Amino acid sequence: MSHVRLANVTKRFGQVIAVNRLNLEVERGECFSMLGPSGCGKTTTLRMLAGFEDLDGGEIRVGDRLLSSRSGNFYLPPEKRDFGMVFQAFAIWPHLSVYENVAFPLRLRKLPASEIERRVGDALASTNLLAEAKGGPADLSGGGKQRVALARALAINPDVMLLDEPLSSLDPHLREEMRFEIKDLQKKYGFSIIYVTHDQAEAMALSDRILVMNFGVSQQIDTPLRVYNNPANKFVFGFIGLSNFLRLVPGAEGLCTPDGSTIMPRDMGPPEGLLRLKAPLFLASRPSEIDFDAVSGLRGLVTRKAFLGEIVDYQVRVGDQDVRVQKGRRSPGPEVGEVCGLCFRLPHWYPVDEPV
Repeated sequence: MSHVRLANVTKRFGQVIAVNRLNLEVERGECFSMLGPSGCGKTTTLRMLAGFEDLDGGEIRVGDRLLSSRSGNFYLPPEKRDFGMVFQAFAIWPHLSVYENVAFPLRLRKLPASEIERRVGDALASTNLLAEAKGGPADLSGGGKQRVALARALAINPDVMLLDEPLSSLDPHLREEMRFEIKDLQKKYGFSIIYVTHDQAEAMALSDRILVMNFGVSQQIDTPLRVYNNPANKFVFGFIGLSNFLRLVPGAEGLCTPDGSTIMPRDMGPPEGLLRLKAPLFLASRPSEIDFDAVSGLRGLVTRKAFLGEIVDYQVRVGDQDVRVQKGRRSPGPEVGEVCGLCFRLPHWYPVDEPV
């Protein structure tokens, strides 16, 4: 049985529907990420879970507990939901010691002093902050301050941890380090994580499953691997990872670029069902899943070649459009100004007018 359940959850701000009849279930102990462009509704969804926003439709449950229901006219305030929360801003109090920052929510709950000491000690130990317990947050790095926020959330022994862009203000090295620390803490304590991020690599590394949203609507809920390899639609393909969309139109000799200068080899074409539409199509491809083949590939002209460490990044002009190709630095490839052939290993095909 699912641990966290959102059923037909809707939120409006005036005439704008920020979240539109969202349904999702998160299992106990699962790390579930919400991913999408700015304004897609992911943070609004997290705020409704936390109780900072009420619903305009649907309901939210955790286990057997009802948290919010529009039809039932029920709303449980944030302080009674017992969620751990970590925000993009560290939200720690500079005038309190590290210990007192972590102890603060426990003191509000009026727990016994011995219980507070035990919980704070465990949380500080789990986040490697025992040595800094008596010091102030000003003495800590950005990663240290984020650990304080994590320790404070852990101290309340949450069933569910809500994380809203918690690592975005850290430098890349710290961000990578902290994402694995969060995963280790989840395994140790067994709580569920619902994680909002713009960072696709972060979502892929942390998540058991990912929700991709756009305009308040769920586009796909699946494992990171399936979201990447089997995107549900054109939007998901374009949003996750690097992508090319080569527009092709029906011509007398088959599919060609809109300017008519380049014809798609027939053996590289789309499924017969799409061909019968006689409509413009996008050939969607990942730069890393294109090979150079001078004999049978789609003809193009190399206009840029950039060395990026482990990979070489090419820009190839195909008709009136550009296609990006990435190959390993040891793989032989054409030079700028050379004509080449492109073979698409894992192409995806979408009608140009496909709705999202």
